[in-house]
Amino acid sequence: MKNNSDKTKSNIVLIGMPGSGKSTCGVLLGKLSCKDFLDTDLLIQQSEGMRLQEIIDTKGTDYFACAEERILSELRAENTVIATGGSAVCYESAMKNLAENGVIVYLKITFDCMMERITDLATRGILLHEGETMLDMFRSREALYMKYADITVDCEESAVALNVAKILGEYEKYLNG
Repeated sequence: MKNNSDKTKSNIVLIGMPGSGKSTCGVLLGKLSCKDFLDTDLLIQQSEGMRLQEIIDTKGTDYFACAEERILSELRAENTVIATGGSAVCYESAMKNLAENGVIVYLKITFDCMMERITDLATRGILLHEGETMLDMFRSREALYMKYADITVDCEESAVALNVAKILGEYEKYLNG
């Protein structure tokens, strides 16, 4: 955990692997912390008028990456729980923008847990570059999640409510220094 708590940051930004629970935990976390909830994958879909996997399939990974980076870099929110896509950490400008008004929370899971939770790989909209395997993606992103995280929370637990309680507890500890 970084030691630079800033109580003026009103957002909680969830980062982590696909299947780590960012969207699922984010909704409940928003309710419990009295914050709005925003899923950046939905913003991308709304902006492009199609599902994530359709964007990747029809326009390619580079186009998808540019669209995601643009939306994350331009995002303005206050008092909001923001669930990002798993590839958000691939864009330094996006992470800088999200960190300006947000505490970055890494929802950490193992590779095996990720693979157990992702049952819809062909339709999920996971950004994999040509020739990249899920294990390659996992290994390359793991260091980025650690780099940007203010807080890291183990989210291997399958009970969403327990993971949300851990996230909220760590967030409150962070704010209180």
